[in-house]
Amino acid sequence: MIINITEDAIRQIEIAAEQSGATGLPLRIATVRTPEGGLDYRMGFDDNGIKSGDSQDSAGSVIVVVAADEQPLLEGTVLDYVEIEQGQFHFIFDNPNDPGHSRKSRKK
Repeated sequence: MIINITEDAIRQIEIAAEQSGATGLPLRIATVRTPEGGLDYRMGFDDNGIKSGDSQDSAGSVIVVVAADEQPLLEGTVLDYVEIEQGQFHFIFDNPNDPGHSRKSRKK
């Protein structure tokens, strides 16, 4: 699996899919380089389907899709859903391929 997804993130993705009527659609995860050289992450339910060359894995009931040209940038990434501040939860990407990556800065 290119991206590992924590149980907390899977649970929240399943909730979001149900609330948005996207149950059964794959979750596409993407990244683009910023002008500064870092990585900017994007994800969303993809109603266009899986394309040739896409990596496809499952995490719980979630099908995760990554485009072929983005796979090296996302290899080894962990997607988590954490409480950043009291009552404020966010998805975070812990990616060792990101030049700005720092495990020390990741809050738990």
